Amino acid sequence: MPIPAVIATAAENYRFNSDALVNTVRELSPEDWLVRPGGKGNPIAWIVGHVTWTRGRLLGRIGVTWSQPWLDLCARGSKVEQTTQYPAPETLLDAWREVSGILGDALENVSEDALAQPVTQGPPSSDGKVSGVVNFLAIHETQHLGQIVYLRSWIRNQEPMG
Repeated sequence: MPIPAVIATAAENYRFNSDALVNTVRELSPEDWLVRPGGKGNPIAWIVGHVTWTRGRLLGRIGVTWSQPWLDLCARGSKVEQTTQYPAPETLLDAWREVSGILGDALENVSEDALAQPVTQGPPSSDGKVSGVVNFLAIHETQHLGQIVYLRSWIRNQEPMG
């Protein structure tokens, strides 16, 4: 089934972001994933967990159930706690790859009726429908991917400690 036109651009952004995220973090050490800019900013581990959580929530909006036991650590509005609580980078990437495959399939099979359902709460929707949430969350995710790219560059350019 072809992807409905109302979410076609968002679906392409999700597909692009799936690979881009993996490629962006490829050379980072486990310690790099936990660096908090200024001692207070979100580490890459939280951001990857957050976009994974967001994809899981998006799946729920279109009728697909997916979760991981640690996702609430990275939910919208969650506080960044001790970085030792976050899953290992490989666990985060495995979840990202899994949810990405499920999301790709779900967007190829979502009905226009499901996308036309009204939404009254949650993420913004430009059209007041699930389709608007799908589109908004693609932008939201791309913003976070940009943060990861920036943090990777920042981490690589830091003066060695000591």
